[in-house]
Amino acid sequence: MKKRKKVGFWQNVWRYKALILMALPGFVWFIFFFYIPVFANVVAFKDFHISPNGFIDSLVTSKWVGFENFKFLFASKDAWLITRNTIAYNVVFLAFNLFFAIAFAIIMSELRNKKLVKVYHTMSLLPYFLSWVVIGYFLYAFLSPDKGIFNLWLTNHGKNPVNWYTDPTWWPLIFVVMNVWKSLGYNSIIYYASVMGIDPTYYEAAMVDGASKWQQIKNVTIPQIVPMMMVLLILNIGGIFRADFGMFYNLPRNNGALYQVTSVLDTYIYNGLTATGDIGMSSAASLYQSVVGAILLLGTNFVVRRIEPDSALF
Repeated sequence: MKKRKKVGFWQNVWRYKALILMALPGFVWFIFFFYIPVFANVVAFKDFHISPNGFIDSLVTSKWVGFENFKFLFASKDAWLITRNTIAYNVVFLAFNLFFAIAFAIIMSELRNKKLVKVYHTMSLLPYFLSWVVIGYFLYAFLSPDKGIFNLWLTNHGKNPVNWYTDPTWWPLIFVVMNVWKSLGYNSIIYYASVMGIDPTYYEAAMVDGASKWQQIKNVTIPQIVPMMMVLLILNIGGIFRADFGMFYNLPRNNGALYQVTSVLDTYIYNGLTATGDIGMSSAASLYQSVVGAILLLGTNFVVRRIEPDSALF
């Protein structure tokens, strides 16, 4: 039997030079903006003070304090509050986004007028491209205490106006509605592509067996998109400890009266850094956020791999 000739490293590089050149910009970008900054996590273990000689000198000369920054973070009364808010909001967002994205994708796949499908998809995508700063001003037009549309409507119907920016009661609901509204179009595209990629013969067989439209969705559509759901679920759970700073900062306008329901890890880190200038403590909170997110990602992938190996990321 003829032995296969071994191909050298540089021969492989030359053979796939076009693909390597295409991947090179992204590879360099990751090196400079993801991997090199990882070494700066040592700031979380130092009493960091900025030196006039630059960041490297600041890193070297700052006193090593070990886990003191983490102790300060967890000893504060806000540690439980921001952790609870971050996890609770992200779990709710994940559940609602999954449900509405799949429902919207299935509804779009059932429409026969393709022009209307394009119109609906475009309309649902528009909010995704708006900045939370812009959306914050739009929301303020509805919730403004004196000239807001909602308060004018309440006043016209003989009810007392609500000071939305000092009353935390409604803000959990506002966050959920705004998050689903902004991300619906983007999240549904992936599921729509998965639904449209299902072999039509499955539906034909179901119709021959007398299956209703709901039974086709339940027994054909949803089982076929479960692998995609698992992959996206793993990725989203990996980010469950990372809140959307733009939303939680701009929508409530960073109002201190609402911190009980609007303060999450990202806004806490930002406010702590701007208010106290304690870079070490802020870095500790950020590192804590990243480590827990990585553990959740690996744990979820492990569970999925044990249940459904084909749906795991690795």
